[in-house]
Amino acid sequence: QVQLVESGGGLVQAGGSLRLSCAASGRTSGRYARGWFRLPPGKERELVAAISSGGGSTHYANSVKGRFAISRQFAKNTVYLQMNSLKPEDTACYYCAASVKGVISAGRDSYDYWGQGTQVTVSS
Repeated sequence: QVQLVESGGGLVQAGGSLRLSCAASGRTSGRYARGWFRLPPGKERELVAAISSGGGSTHYANSVKGRFAISRQFAKNTVYLQMNSLKPEDTACYYCAASVKGVISAGRDSYDYWGQGTQVTVSS
């Protein structure tokens, strides 16, 4: 089992920045692909960014390309999501996820472990 804990959410003005962190514990010796999803109010959960198990490949939703960056620090079993130039439409609960397959996937069903989520609110 793997436990994921997100942190770093909060309230920020449009144009501001936040950095989300997702720390993994438990059975972390495996190489998992990691993803960040978000659930905006009244909408479906969507993939924001993902990174492969080795860290060499990344994927971003079109809506965040050029503004968000995903990275991982293996020594700390932690994945980060740097969010810049935030917009009100980025407001959502952000979830960290891990996939034992190790490869990037946009599908929710490809991820085996999920965090509890951290709220990001962007005011206009």
